[in-house]
Amino acid sequence: QLTGWDIDIVSEGEDSERRNREFREATELFIESLNVEEVIAQLLATEGFANVEDVAYSETDELAAIEGFDEEIAEALKERAAAFLEEREQEMNAEADELGIGEDLRAFTLIDLKTVVALGRQGVKSLEDFADLATDELVEMLAAEAPIDEVTAADLILQARLVLGWIEPEPEPEELLEAADATPDDGTAETTH
Repeated sequence: QLTGWDIDIVSEGEDSERRNREFREATELFIESLNVEEVIAQLLATEGFANVEDVAYSETDELAAIEGFDEEIAEALKERAAAFLEEREQEMNAEADELGIGEDLRAFTLIDLKTVVALGRQGVKSLEDFADLATDELVEMLAAEAPIDEVTAADLILQARLVLGWIEPEPEPEELLEAADATPDDGTAETTH
């Protein structure tokens, strides 16, 4: 019996269509962001690179191992990817400034800058604004730009509330055992049988 699982059943045709769409999207992304020819972009997509971050943070050896690539091409791709990511981060920081997003929300390390900017566009400007959201609100706000599931959304909101001191962290199991051991047994403790 499976509980708490979502199982998507797709036909071979649907799966093939999804893979082809992802391949095309990755190819277009690499052509635009890395300024490479289509054949290079297709090779990256074929090898499983799905986004610019994958290229930027991969090992040079991994890229150089792609047929038709060498260490020089691998280094150039990594440099282009890093430059693209840096430029995108600067643009997002500028937009975050324009939106008036507070440093507390930007410093909340559990969400990336892209998500912070998406939240700012929705009127969430501080960590307090974020912590005040309901799970379904957060999921809906981020659906278009940075989709997340309800479990992740609930956990992020909980973590923000912990950071702000709105709630106390639950004691770890070891702390509960220590507290139980520290309770004096004077014979007045209630027992259940």
